Amino acid sequence: MLDKLEQIYFRYKDLESQLSDPGVVGDMQRFKKTSKEYKDLEPIVEAYEQYKNLLSNITFNRQVLNEEKDEEMREMAKVELEEQQAALPALEDRIRFLLIPKDPEDDKNAILEIRAGTGGDEASIFAGDLLRMYLKYCEDRGWSTEIMNENSGTAGGFKEVVVEVAGEGVYGVLKYESGVHRVQRVPETESQGRVHTSAASVAILPEADEVDVELNMTDIKKDVYRASGAGGQHVNKTESAVRLTHLPTGTVAECQDGRSQHKNYESALKVLRTRLYEKALAEHNAAIAKQRKTLVSTGDRSAKIRTYNYPQGRVTDHRINLTLYNLGDIMNGDLQEIIDKLNFEENAEKLKLGGI
Repeated sequence: MLDKLEQIYFRYKDLESQLSDPGVVGDMQRFKKTSKEYKDLEPIVEAYEQYKNLLSNITFNRQVLNEEKDEEMREMAKVELEEQQAALPALEDRIRFLLIPKDPEDDKNAILEIRAGTGGDEASIFAGDLLRMYLKYCEDRGWSTEIMNENSGTAGGFKEVVVEVAGEGVYGVLKYESGVHRVQRVPETESQGRVHTSAASVAILPEADEVDVELNMTDIKKDVYRASGAGGQHVNKTESAVRLTHLPTGTVAECQDGRSQHKNYESALKVLRTRLYEKALAEHNAAIAKQRKTLVSTGDRSAKIRTYNYPQGRVTDHRINLTLYNLGDIMNGDLQEIIDKLNFEENAEKLKLGGI
């Protein structure tokens, strides 16, 4: 592990030198890339320096115990050595976690898609509840959100809604939310007070850049139509909504929430590019999932990942057998504890597989 840490340290110092190089500073793209790598390595280097210092102190105190005749000095060295040896395993574990290779997609923005599943009107209402939960969570994180497309439910909520989420490390945080979410509660339309189970699917897609997916525009069919639902009189009176179809794959992306056809076209193109990019990633994630016990961040939309039980006020994440009894807080956007635990479990699994 020390050899690997030393290599990272030398790379860090090299990047530090590059950041003061006028040639790098003058090249905005190169400067941005170098700065990001430098920042990513910083916590590892800090931990490495703590580790080196701790190992040095352990060696020194062992030497004192072996060579020192003064009992008071020996006693001080013994106490310090015990404290240092006790601190060593936790620091080593932290370094191992820091050394886990980072998914290059994690820093990307994300496209959040929520679709009502089984349960009729109640499923659409639940999809709306999930949207509110995620929007509140994103707001608390300081991320920006923009609804790109929506198809409202007949009794409220959404049959489908697509949201762009932008901010630092968005996909790396939200990727754990992909899958089927179930709700168990008494619907407002239920007169006899029976608990129903409904579902909505959530997909978190890493937003693709133009360099990630090359689109041949002759392969794309564009349709325009009048927007429906919310959006004001302007969008409903003009053909501003856009539907794009990628002919080779049949992949479709729609956008109707912008006030102009041009804005909707750009947004739909962004979603289309992201969906095509996701198909390539899905194969990669499926291969990884076969090696794991949990489906933490495979993006498998058919996997039942979480149940929200209103009568008991509990939320259960089935991938890691986590049950919490703060349903109200979670539906109000307090997702961090769940996401942190999912992240920890996934990293522990990577650690075990990677042998770091």
